[in-house]
Amino acid sequence: MNYRLISHNLGRILLVEAALLVLPAIGALIYGDDTLTAFLFTIAALAVTGAIATSFKPEKKNMRAKEGYVIVALSWILLSLFGSMPFVISGYIPNPVDAFFETVSGFTTTGSSILTNIEALPKSLLFWRSFTHWIGGMGILVFVIAIMPKTENASMHIMKAEVPGPTVGKLVSKLRASARILYGIYCVLTAIEMIMLFAGGMPLFDSIVNSFATAGTGGFAILNNGIAGYNSLYAEMVIAVFMLIFGINFNLYYLILIKQVKQALKSEELHWYIGIVAVSVVIIALNLTTTKYGVAEAFRYAFFQVASLVTSTGFSTANFDTWPILSKSVLVIIMFIGACAGSTGGGIKISRVIILIKSGIRDIRKAINPRSIETVKIDRRPVDEPVVRGVSTFFGTYMVVAAASLLLICSDTNDLTTAFTSVITCLGNMGPGLGDVGPAGNFANYSMFSKLVLCFDMLAGRLELIPMLMLFSPYAWARKYS
Repeated sequence: MNYRLISHNLGRILLVEAALLVLPAIGALIYGDDTLTAFLFTIAALAVTGAIATSFKPEKKNMRAKEGYVIVALSWILLSLFGSMPFVISGYIPNPVDAFFETVSGFTTTGSSILTNIEALPKSLLFWRSFTHWIGGMGILVFVIAIMPKTENASMHIMKAEVPGPTVGKLVSKLRASARILYGIYCVLTAIEMIMLFAGGMPLFDSIVNSFATAGTGGFAILNNGIAGYNSLYAEMVIAVFMLIFGINFNLYYLILIKQVKQALKSEELHWYIGIVAVSVVIIALNLTTTKYGVAEAFRYAFFQVASLVTSTGFSTANFDTWPILSKSVLVIIMFIGACAGSTGGGIKISRVIILIKSGIRDIRKAINPRSIETVKIDRRPVDEPVVRGVSTFFGTYMVVAAASLLLICSDTNDLTTAFTSVITCLGNMGPGLGDVGPAGNFANYSMFSKLVLCFDMLAGRLELIPMLMLFSPYAWARKYS
């Protein structure tokens, strides 16, 4: 393991976080909040730590895959630790574990919260809380690749560890240029949403932070009643549509930019994504009409909640924990599935679901006719066998981590639904679950140990398991495996 290389890269990442914290510090000045000292102290701590870490110049600059994974995993842990400091120092979240949970939830775009009174936080902390969503949505290390020089050699290993999906590739020949294109699209879409929300009557500050949370598909609201607190159909529909937009593979937007619209629209994953959303909305809306909801109201709430949970955003405009069992079952299923690969959404990812289904069908056909030659195809192109095996391994590992986490936290609650959906929502970076952690509840009542387990789940889910698991593997650290 090249420790100097790891230290040097971690230092650069911490210096980037120090620069990003300047924005909420300016906000503290503008709004006269009592958090300025907390932000300045955190910035200073990051600057000193980053400077010391970058002083270790690596003799060998060639990065291997395991070093890329370790850098990504440690980066997200350190970003969350330092990012939680303003909450603790300012006294608004005095418990370090609670502050760490809230910050991990922000960076991983999960949206689960321990706060019982969100509106009690000053605007600078609300800004930082939502800004962590925007930073983590596309990936902080992808941002580093985009803005910092001399990263091309190490970029692919870092992007493979951070960008969600079964495969990672370049949009253009240079990975740094690809990262800039991705962030360019991300910034433009975020700005468009801000403008549309502000034009619809939402206050400017609210438009900015809600756009951050939507773009990162994170779901941190700044009102205790969430998006429902604005009582605006226009705002709900804008946010719902943009949640779905940010749940689409960003490679398709690049194809549209280079005028390959037909190729983008032929994406099989996009077709599945639209189909899952449409079918889910119809089933839930029809189910809700059997209760107190009228037809129009049922479709309104169904569309928003489906858009929110399939993209792992976690915003809510209704307490879906009180909905009929069929509606809740559909929501849990789409929480598992998640959005498209290469998007800011969480979950298992639709592309993996497609591969799992098609590989299962292939295996059945080969069992019937062992001599047949069957391949798994997406977009009419064969999927490499290592990718197919990787998807099966990912799914199996995902289930094992979920089961282990459930056993570790089950002592904190007598409600299996609460415990189960707590794990699923954190591992899938969803936000709300059912029961005590539903839209009307939060994670405040869990013990410190359970919160740390769920923090691991959030980080593992955001980084697609391998980087976090590698930290505890002897193969990553033992000298004989170097």
